[in-house]
Order: sequence, then structure tokens, then C-alpha cells
Amino acid sequence: MPASDDNEPIRRVLWRLAPMIYGPTTLFGLGEGAVIPLIPVIAVQLGADVATSALVASALVVGQLCGNIPAGWAVARIGERATMIIAGLLALVGVGAMALAPALGVFAASVFLIGICAAAFGVARHAFMTTRVPLTFRARALSLLGGSFRLGMFVGPFIAAALLWIFGDEHATIWFFGVCLIAMIVLVAVGPEPEKRLGPPPAIARTVDGEAITTAPVRTRRTPGTGVVRTAWRNRDVLARLGVAAASLSALRSTRQVLLPLWGVAIGLDGSTIALVVGVSGAIDFALFYASGQVMDRFGRLWAALPAMLLMGSGLIALGLTAASAQPELWFALFAAVLGVGNGLSSGILLTLGADVAPTANPAPFLGSWRTLTDAGGAAAPLLVSGITAVASLPVAAVVMGGLGLVGALGFIRWVPRFVPRRPSEDRP
Repeated sequence: MPASDDNEPIRRVLWRLAPMIYGPTTLFGLGEGAVIPLIPVIAVQLGADVATSALVASALVVGQLCGNIPAGWAVARIGERATMIIAGLLALVGVGAMALAPALGVFAASVFLIGICAAAFGVARHAFMTTRVPLTFRARALSLLGGSFRLGMFVGPFIAAALLWIFGDEHATIWFFGVCLIAMIVLVAVGPEPEKRLGPPPAIARTVDGEAITTAPVRTRRTPGTGVVRTAWRNRDVLARLGVAAASLSALRSTRQVLLPLWGVAIGLDGSTIALVVGVSGAIDFALFYASGQVMDRFGRLWAALPAMLLMGSGLIALGLTAASAQPELWFALFAAVLGVGNGLSSGILLTLGADVAPTANPAPFLGSWRTLTDAGGAAAPLLVSGITAVASLPVAAVVMGGLGLVGALGFIRWVPRFVPRRPSEDRP
């Protein structure tokens, strides 16, 4: 394909710079993945009850929500590399405060700060990939980025378990996070700068909503009239339509994480069995992360988004209907695997769709709004599951959340063809 040949030099440079592009994300994910499971445990040690410890753990997600839009502003002002270095240094301060926190309030504030830094780091790397990776293999590159973070989050808990076995102190995982942050800061600060090595990509011919257009070379610094609020207002149509569908996918992912352990407890399984089933589901999820990018680049974004939504939505509904079955353990394991497949097929979709619809001249402010919307979907899902379970039951919550996923699938069917660019070769009969 000509487009692929034209972009082969960029592909080779990206491959050579892979440690600089994906290494920082992996390091951040390793440290965060080791700490997250133990945040409620440390909160309890500082005097929190169960409900309060859950609230402290949610401060990480709240921090990400609050940090996305300021991160978009920072990337537009000072660039990706400076934003990542500053975010890493602030996260290092947060890690030190977590480890030495004398009171629960200080610990919760530190978790919140790390959430803000995670948002800044995520927006910076997302903006870089949006502005430097050509459309022809963008989904694969972003799926690798998502897979790098998933690798860290998947391996991190095992590292935490090893540290606990060696040191017998939950704070060892916090110090491990600090070591990962120092390595990340050094890698970003002294390693080759991908932004300069690649330079701005050439203009890209593409088709949007049936109309052929050509995008100009992009810039990553702020241009007049492209502030965060103005950018969000100018792109309100795509945010209110495709963005809401993307938020429903984020909600399904979050529902899977919350509901599976609760379901195992509800049907009477012990902790080790629940961990095994959830672990297998996570392994399936991780194994499929690159397949999602292949599908999106070769066949289009809908071919990955739609199966993922249908599998997770129908899987949750079917799981909810098995509550009174004769073998709930078997159905739990089966549909946990189905949800893992669905989530694996969705790897990189939110990153890719955000990059596809972001303004080409200055994507960072838009990506801050996009990530805020999708993160809000993920943050709202546990609250919905909790509320529905309190009012009705856990099976009803599973069915309702699955139904919302199917509605979100309809949103993708309606809005992806309208807003997402397609290569000219994809428009030929």
C-alpha cells in the first residue's frame, strides 16, 4: 500500500525510539499497579473504616478527573516532555508524602496528587502519539501504549506480593513506586527526545463524513484561540456524541473490575478462587491488547469497538441472569473470561478515537476534555453498581450495566462513521 510505504521511515524511527516512547508508561504503570491494591490497607492502618478506605482509594480516580484538563493546558503551553518531567517530580513528592503520612488526611491528599500527575502523564503521551503517528498505523501504536500501561498494572500486583513477602510492610510498595518514578524521570530527561527526532509528520489525506480533506502538519504548542475551554466548546458535538459513547465503554471496563470480585463473594467463593478467576480474565485481557490495534488499522475502528461493547454488555446481562442457576461458579468463570475477551478487544480504542477526532493543530486541550469525559464514565460506574445493588440486587446491577453497554454500542454505530477519519483506501468499494 502506498500510504504504508510513505510512512515506513516514520515507522522505523518509532521502532528505534520504542524504549523512550513506551518505557516511561510501563514504569509508571508498574509502580502504580503495585501501590493501588494496598491503598485501602494502608488507609485502614491510619484509622479509616472500610467505607472511608474506599473513599481514599477513589481519590486516585478523582485526581485523574481533575487533572486531565489542566494537563491539556500544560502540554499545549510547555510541551510533552516538560509536562512528563514535572508530573514525575510532583508524583515523587506525593509518593514521599504517602510513605511518611502521619495522618489519613495527608495520605488521601497524596493519593489525589498522584492521580493528577497520572492524568498529566497520560495526556502528554497521548498528545505525542496523536501528533506524530500517521493514521495508517495509529491504532497499533496506541494499542501498544495502552498495552504498556496494562503490562505495568498486570505485573505490579505480583511485585507488590513479592515485596510484602520479603519486607512484610505495605510501605515497601510505595518506595518501589518511587524508584519507578525516578527511573521514569531519568529516562525522559536524559534520553533522546522523540518529539525532536520525529519532527512534524507530513500532511495526511483522509475522509471524514464522506468528504475528502487534507490535514496540515500539526503543532504541539499553543496557538492563538486554542485554549482548553474554547477547544472543548468548538468540539462540543463530538464530545457530546462520540465522547458519551466512549464514556460508556469506560463505564463497562470499570464495572467489570468492580462487579467480578463482588459476584464471587455473593456466590460464596473464597478469596483465592476469586483472585484466580479475576486473574485469568485479566490475563486474557492483556493477551489481546495488540490484536485490537491490528483490527482497527486494517478494518476500521468499529470492528474493534462494536465486538468489545457487545461482548461486555451481553456478558454482563448473561451473568446477571445466572444468579439462580444450579452452577453459578461455572457461569462466573465463563463470563469472566468473556468479559476479559471484550475488554482486551477494546485496548487502545479510547486513545485511538481521541487521537482520530482531536484538532490537528493543537490536540492537547481537546484530549484533556476527551479523557475527562471517558474517565468520568469509569468513575461513575462503581457508584451506579453500588446504588443499584443497594436498591435492588447485584444481578440487577449487572443487567442494567450490560444494557447501558448495548446502548453505548448503538452510539458507536451511529457516531464513529460520522466523526472518525478514514483513509481513502477504506472508501473504495
